[in-house]
Amino acid sequence: MTELKETALAAEHEALGASFTDFGGWRMPLKYTSELEEHKAVRSAAGIFDLSHMGEVRVIGSDAATFLNTALVGNLAKIEPGKAKYSLIVNAEGGILDDLITYRIGEQEYLVIPNAANRLTVAEELTARAAGFEVEVRDESEGISLIAVQGPTSAAIISSLVRADEIELVESLSYYTHTTVTIGGQEILLARTGYTGEDGFELYLPHDKAGALWRALLEGGTDFGLTPCGLACRDSLRLEAGMPLYGNELTASRKPQEAGLPVVAFSKEEDFVGRAALEQAKAEGLGRTTGQRLVGLKAEGKRAARTGHQIQLPDGAPVGEVTSGAPSPALGHAIAMGYVDVAHTEPGTQLQVDVRGKPIPFEVVKPPFYVRSSR
Repeated sequence: MTELKETALAAEHEALGASFTDFGGWRMPLKYTSELEEHKAVRSAAGIFDLSHMGEVRVIGSDAATFLNTALVGNLAKIEPGKAKYSLIVNAEGGILDDLITYRIGEQEYLVIPNAANRLTVAEELTARAAGFEVEVRDESEGISLIAVQGPTSAAIISSLVRADEIELVESLSYYTHTTVTIGGQEILLARTGYTGEDGFELYLPHDKAGALWRALLEGGTDFGLTPCGLACRDSLRLEAGMPLYGNELTASRKPQEAGLPVVAFSKEEDFVGRAALEQAKAEGLGRTTGQRLVGLKAEGKRAARTGHQIQLPDGAPVGEVTSGAPSPALGHAIAMGYVDVAHTEPGTQLQVDVRGKPIPFEVVKPPFYVRSSR
């Protein structure tokens, strides 16, 4: 049996009484108290997450922008230093290998963030695709920790801990941008992104400094309702926000058009990997007039559809499959995401899901299910 990897914060989670789970080969905190309490804390105040299992791949060199424009489907050359972009890496057939956030650190430097389970795949693909370009691809995942603070009070928490002359940096930081701040004498890459549907920040720093930052955040966040949160509520939060999860909504057998992700920059000059396949899929109307498309589904009651459950027409004819589903703590009813034949994807369409032999009515809706009222 393969031994699970641990993050630099494993001892912190143990001290807080976390329940652990195997997530992509990592021993990660599933929850500390209850998934529901942690979910509500993020929606009403703030939650702190250890995301150090995520990958960090640095791309440096004079060809960095052009290279990433051939390696990824988005236009990474277009974003300015200090900005971030959501994109995908696909295979030659257009199948999604991972969804990524990429930060432009400088004119010739980017930081690519793959999902934990795909870290090695992405690093290997980028290295292979870098042949012929003046770039260096470095997988720095083993040395970088990532802590996220998400929720309405997250900005106040971060502002209370940075230097006085950096408070304005935090408060003025816009969505999908990043900067550098100092907490406890440690320089930190601070990004305002997130995966919960709330305002929030990601903090990147060396492994050996992660424990001190985690404790400082918990202490500084006491008056702001900061709660340690595990992966269980992270999943329910991202589902409410209608955000896809790799391995569920996104796989190598699905193309961006099916997932409803308008992130393919067909207008850029570079012949990126998968371009021909994705251009053909677009021309054939994949996800619009042919094939299937990812949709949101909501029920009246709380009985949840789960991954793999069959989606049906009211007469029982199969038209798709659930990729994620759960009761929504914020909304009080069950929600789900799944792939459905395009003919039945119009919002308001009445469908049903076979939940252990019982048909449960669901209505097609356009995600997100939950939208925060203000920043």
